[in-house]
Amino acid sequence: MSGNYRNIAALLAALVFLPLAAKAQTVDDVIAKNIEAHGGLAKLKSVNTLRNTAKLSFGPFRATALQENKRPDKVREEVAIQGLAQATDGKTAWQVSPFEGRKDPQLMTAEDAKSLIVDSDIDGPLVDYKAKGHKAELMGHDSVEGTDCFKVKLSMKNGDVRYYYLDTDSYLELKLETQSTVRGTLQENESYFGDYEQVDGIYFPFAIEQAQKGSSQRQKLTVEKVEINVPIDDSRFTMPVLKPQALAPAAAPSK
Repeated sequence: MSGNYRNIAALLAALVFLPLAAKAQTVDDVIAKNIEAHGGLAKLKSVNTLRNTAKLSFGPFRATALQENKRPDKVREEVAIQGLAQATDGKTAWQVSPFEGRKDPQLMTAEDAKSLIVDSDIDGPLVDYKAKGHKAELMGHDSVEGTDCFKVKLSMKNGDVRYYYLDTDSYLELKLETQSTVRGTLQENESYFGDYEQVDGIYFPFAIEQAQKGSSQRQKLTVEKVEINVPIDDSRFTMPVLKPQALAPAAAPSK
């Protein structure tokens, strides 16, 4: 083949593959579009406090669940049953675990508090992931209940691994897989997201289902209300200081 024909052939090949090249996206492209789909970086950064109120159901169990966030790194999560709660003020993580026979607040270990610390990031791990010490990879495409998704792997600074499944049309999360090691045991969980609604210019999922990976029994959260930039006192996140019980008066000596 002469030089001219080789040039023509190369040009035709470039034209054929140009649409494919134009569609190729990096992991940063996909994450940027996910952030934009939620409302944009500036809008997300304008959120200083966030309160989510939801109905929690698991089999016959029903309860109200509440999550409150406040910058920087504060979160409180509670379920309206026997005072069940956990929180961190960004320095100390604590919980009230009535089902373990503990009605007083107790300090949480670093391992037990891992998921709570992740939840304290009001923007979510994908926003500014590099500055937070995480590593992201685009793993290609995968399907979630018949919907084509980008699959993003996030290797987190704390050792956890997350797989985000982002709708290729909306770029919003449809599914999240998490892998976390707690006390030497690998825990794998799945979350499914739907019914996105806009609140003050930001899109939130109002239907969330969670389960251990492979389980058909899912815990369901139906969000009833999302409140942005409402007043939340710092004391909501601080571990309560227990007051010493007053000593009972000594019994009078018998006569």
